[in-house]
Amino acid sequence: MLADLSAEAFSVLAVGSFVAGLIDAIVGGGGLILIPLILIVAPATPEASAMATNKLAAVFGTSSAAARMLRASDVRQKIDRRLVAYGVPLAFVCAASGALLVAALSSEVLRPLVIILLLAVGTYVALKPSFGTPQRAPSQSHRRWLIALFAVGVIAAYDGFFGPGTGTFLIIVFTALLSRSFVESAALAKIINTATNLGALTVFAIGGHVLWLLGLGLAVFNVAGAQIGARLVLSKGTGFVRIALLIVVVVMSTKLGYDMYAGS
Repeated sequence: MLADLSAEAFSVLAVGSFVAGLIDAIVGGGGLILIPLILIVAPATPEASAMATNKLAAVFGTSSAAARMLRASDVRQKIDRRLVAYGVPLAFVCAASGALLVAALSSEVLRPLVIILLLAVGTYVALKPSFGTPQRAPSQSHRRWLIALFAVGVIAAYDGFFGPGTGTFLIIVFTALLSRSFVESAALAKIINTATNLGALTVFAIGGHVLWLLGLGLAVFNVAGAQIGARLVLSKGTGFVRIALLIVVVVMSTKLGYDMYAGS
């Protein structure tokens, strides 16, 4: 596949992968850029292969962003290690299960629901300026923790099946249920999102959907974007993540709404 692409076409995908890694590291939603771009630049590519190749690039980008954020001691010390211990294997299994549904169900089933959820998230964040601020102490409620873990499984299955906004939804869950700041939630979301990407990628790889050379080539640029995005999160803080989240919610809602309208 990589050999069939012109230098110009690969350059477009490389830039797209860089931007996707940048946005994904900040607040999620990178797949909404790279998957459509692959289908536009290489229209003969099956949708499952575009999703699988995006997952391959995203595994490297998201894990590198997670590693970059965890190098900051103030973030590393506040990570909920128990949620990581239970959430990572759960996310892997649920994302793999979701990926198995790709061939069986149409993504159009989820699109309207995702748009509604995104708009609800954006409205809540916009109307509640204190949401995501670091002043609140993390919640120690066992009930909230269990609900957060359940939400991780649901979002992971969604990521394996459809995907757009996974990182955004994870950040909102960790912020709302565990009273984490946006920066802490972003770091935790990257860890869980790495597991969801790996789970879905495993299923796609077994099914022979991954375009390995193209995905590995794009991974280099995804990592570069992810590193810059992670640095921005750490240096700019909660206010920056909040604004980025609102922008991504608006863009994703508009894009998904347009796709739904155009496909009807």
